[in-house]
Amino acid sequence: MSRILRDRHTCRQFLPDAVPRPVTEELLALAQRTPSWCNTQPWHVHLTEGAATDRLRAGLLEHVRSRPAAPDLPFPAQYTGAYRERRRECGHQLYNSLGIARDDQEGRLRQLLRNFELFDAPHTAVVTTEAGLGVYGAVDCGLYINTFLLAAHSLGLAAAPQAALASYSDFLHGHFGIPDHRHVVAAVSFGYADPEHPANAFRTRREPVQNAVTWHTGDDGEAARE
Repeated sequence: MSRILRDRHTCRQFLPDAVPRPVTEELLALAQRTPSWCNTQPWHVHLTEGAATDRLRAGLLEHVRSRPAAPDLPFPAQYTGAYRERRRECGHQLYNSLGIARDDQEGRLRQLLRNFELFDAPHTAVVTTEAGLGVYGAVDCGLYINTFLLAAHSLGLAAAPQAALASYSDFLHGHFGIPDHRHVVAAVSFGYADPEHPANAFRTRREPVQNAVTWHTGDDGEAARE
């Protein structure tokens, strides 16, 4: 598990090779072991393969180019402070690896649209939650997505969690026939990584534990140790 946690990364360019159905079924069975509040298991997944992935890719691109974003769940209004800096650092790493200059707006837009081309992945899993379960249903689905990512890596697969697809939830509802009582949380595109592509060459950093944890002890006179 420690190796998987350290080695897993987001894949931003896939090979065209499809994942064999038995491997995908094993991946889904592992992801299904995700814990959830009171074992509610609020996730339902719409998974594509073959021509269905190509139809999704084509439909998404057409929709994104002509329609405004319409997510089921609110996106961040803005990124500030450390969150903004981490987001910018990730973007700089990606653009630098691809040779996209800071003032190359066309190149940046082209890379943004790669999200909706699914980075050429042969499969995508769109994860939805029961709307009535509120934020904690979405939290449980986040746990499901994390299990899915780790399980994929354990099976020799690569994956990319994509909240970008959820920004066009209206399209996904129509495309997959998702009922109104379910909300799109995010998608995960998956397959086999292209190891030679520069988009897969960089790794994002993680904050030191001491920046993310405040210790509270039972010792007299010591309220907290950061």
